[in-house]
Amino acid sequence: MPETQARPEIVVLLCDADIKRKRETNTWHHRDGRPFSKEERALVGSATRAEFEEIQEQFKRYREYQRTMDEAPNDLQRFLAPFMEQLTEKTLGNAHELMNEDERTEFDRLLRLASEPVRSFAPYTF
Repeated sequence: MPETQARPEIVVLLCDADIKRKRETNTWHHRDGRPFSKEERALVGSATRAEFEEIQEQFKRYREYQRTMDEAPNDLQRFLAPFMEQLTEKTLGNAHELMNEDERTEFDRLLRLASEPVRSFAPYTF
């Protein structure tokens, strides 16, 4: 039996659902407090296992993104430590000069991660 594909419009809608409020009120609401329309409730009612599995994957990728962002400052510090140990004048510019092309690429990646703000969850983004 072929697997059904997750319908993106349902995944997006369910990712925006305030589940806590749903449990409290037995009514579907968006995270911003707006109640679901009749059409949105019908879509949610037609959700399949594939949609719920896709939502799990979406949140799993977001948690991995958050972990990467949280660890970036420490990862950058660990990456730079061997270069800084070699220097008398410990500056990023001097450490950068000691790096080969691959190390500079990794440095740039870690620096970007460490300096970017963490983005909010949005389905199909991560």
